[in-house]
Amino acid sequence: MTSEKTLTHYKHIQLDINDTPIIEGTTMKVIELVLAQIAHGWSPEELHFQHPYLTLSQIHSALAYYWDHKEALDAEIERRLMWAEQARQEAGPSPLAERLHARKTQL
Repeated sequence: MTSEKTLTHYKHIQLDINDTPIIEGTTMKVIELVLAQIAHGWSPEELHFQHPYLTLSQIHSALAYYWDHKEALDAEIERRLMWAEQARQEAGPSPLAERLHARKTQL
């Protein structure tokens, strides 16, 4: 697999061979940073604290890319959530979870 990347009009954002936006100089996808921000409500400064290998400039570029491509990235987030939910349902409860639930109901 090649690691070729395509430049974008965003200073710190590149597209990988699958056209996935990643933060330049890292393996972090823009969508991963956005998901962290959504899940935790983190500001750019808090994102920097949590991911010290990213500069604030990289973080702001990633967030700008997200807001300018919000519809497409939100659709990808929704697709991932649906896939995860489907996988969870297909897997069913784990044997450990079933044993713990059985013990809890016995108490």
